[in-house]
Amino acid sequence: MNKSLGIALVVIAGVILSALIFGAGLLVGRSNYGSTNFGPSTMMGRNFTNQGNSMMGNGQNMMGSNGMMAYGFNMMGGYTNGSAANTTPLTIDQAKQAVESYLKGLDNSDLEIKEIMIFDNNAYARITEKSTGIGAMELLVDPSSLSVFPEYGPNMMWNLKYGHMSGNGMMGGTGGMMGGRGMMGGYNTAPGAVSATMTVTPEQALKAAQQYLDQQYPGYKPAEDADPFYGYYTIDIIKDGQPTGMLSVNGFSGQVFLHTWHGTFIEMFE
Repeated sequence: MNKSLGIALVVIAGVILSALIFGAGLLVGRSNYGSTNFGPSTMMGRNFTNQGNSMMGNGQNMMGSNGMMAYGFNMMGGYTNGSAANTTPLTIDQAKQAVESYLKGLDNSDLEIKEIMIFDNNAYARITEKSTGIGAMELLVDPSSLSVFPEYGPNMMWNLKYGHMSGNGMMGGTGGMMGGRGMMGGYNTAPGAVSATMTVTPEQALKAAQQYLDQQYPGYKPAEDADPFYGYYTIDIIKDGQPTGMLSVNGFSGQVFLHTWHGTFIEMFE
């Protein structure tokens, strides 16, 4: 066998081996995907990255496969924090103080707290622009560490002015949730001009929310108002006259995204 033929055979064998490994990986991936997908349909008929109860990874971990922020699933699409049973929910004052400190660090005087909702997994804060009244960002406060960080989901993906997809950061946060604000970008609160005009109207967003709830959770209703952000709306979910959670509606496609990380509602401040 000459040298050229030997080299050619080695190359062909390498290509065949690579193809076999790739094919095996696809089969394993499909098997895992089919066995882990449970919970309410949200993004494209699946939860988050189409990997069961995973937001940015596999299995039942919200942020990956290494156990960071492990969550379990409950009825309203809410996740129960693995440490929630041992953690006292925040008070309105605690959440407000933590969020105000966070906003001070952003050095943008046009931002203010519009709403705080306390859940047993976390506190939620809706931040608006004073000058426009339009929602700027949605924040979460961890009850154990008082860390403040940008909310997952639409706040990152659909927020055209302050979110990750705008190029202004992703998981900033303060107090060590992801290593401190700026580790993964953080909010840049001095972005260029972005139009607040959306092709989906508030009325259409509320209709889409109602249709989704009728299909997935009969008996639950959207609140009367759809709070506008840059690129989407966030709407409270009501049951028996009380908030139970929230969902967002894309301002251009009408796609519905259920917020699945809050847990049980406790109280609200506006």
